[in-house]
Amino acid sequence: MAPDIQRQLVVFDFDWSMADQDTDRWIFEVLAPDIRRKMKLLKDDIQWTDLVAQSLEELHCRGKTREDIENTLRIMPFHPAMVRAISNLKNASSPITTFFCLSNANSVFISTILESKGLIDVFEEIITNPASFEPSGLLKLRRRIDPTGPQHLCKVGCSPNMCKGEELEAFLARHQPAYDRVIYVGDGANDFCPILRMRSQDMVLCRRFRGLERRIAQEGEKEGLKCEVRYWAGAWEVEEVFGKLST
Repeated sequence: MAPDIQRQLVVFDFDWSMADQDTDRWIFEVLAPDIRRKMKLLKDDIQWTDLVAQSLEELHCRGKTREDIENTLRIMPFHPAMVRAISNLKNASSPITTFFCLSNANSVFISTILESKGLIDVFEEIITNPASFEPSGLLKLRRRIDPTGPQHLCKVGCSPNMCKGEELEAFLARHQPAYDRVIYVGDGANDFCPILRMRSQDMVLCRRFRGLERRIAQEGEKEGLKCEVRYWAGAWEVEEVFGKLST
């Protein structure tokens, strides 16, 4: 650990970054595979968050309950090494580490899983698409950015429901003074925008064989990526890196 690091921020994407699956797809693969197939066919025609919301309504109409959804989330793959990595870094005496979750999943999916792993209180903020269960048991999901209101101005390729780069900058503005180091753990193409906002002393932990790795290789130099890039495939490797970020 560098001696001048007193405060650091760890930013986590959720699907395939913190967790070892994609929540939006997992729910339907387990509870209604035919709906999952329909989503695969419609994903180029309907905005993804809207498609998940529509699919959750269909799931509800079939009689699937809140308990069905929550139990399915609790058994979703989530590596014990990732639980250890996060818990140990949070509990380390130095530096002070803040955790921030920035995800295109939704608040119910993420909070249910984090609660089941004992990690919900670790995160300073969870920025994602809002969702809540209605009394009927329907999980109602909507975009973080309302499609009828002002839209984000991202030119890097973020999805319409959220610009992760803008959300990261807003978080940093809310939590002054500046962190000495920011570590971003991500995997998807939409994680490229936020890492472009990071500095030379910051680090991205990029999961291998997914969209973020491809974008870094194809666009990183052209877009002026400044932060250090480290690659990982399994959660044990994140635990290994995190073990060197504290004393």
